[in-house]
Amino acid sequence: MKKKMKASLQFLLAIMLVMLFFCMAKIVKGPTKKLLPFVDCGAKCEARCSAHSRKKICIRACGTCCSRCKCVPPGTYGNREVCGRCYTDMVTHGNKPKCP
Repeated sequence: MKKKMKASLQFLLAIMLVMLFFCMAKIVKGPTKKLLPFVDCGAKCEARCSAHSRKKICIRACGTCCSRCKCVPPGTYGNREVCGRCYTDMVTHGNKPKCP
């Protein structure tokens, strides 16, 4: 009786850990599913847009790109290739680069 109870408690604990894991991690749907790391978009975009002449617009665009690509390039300008095609290929309706 105690073995069954111990086994069922272990099973429930395992299920709860798996559920917790999936709640904490984000899964990207697509051809290759992978877990994406957490990125503090607010702080990184503040740093990225600190030297921009239109800071609020830059932060808004950067936040959109960061939430979609889970990456913000280092520095205040350039280095966009660090974040890959997701970041470099995103464009506005006017076909201009969206991500600062």
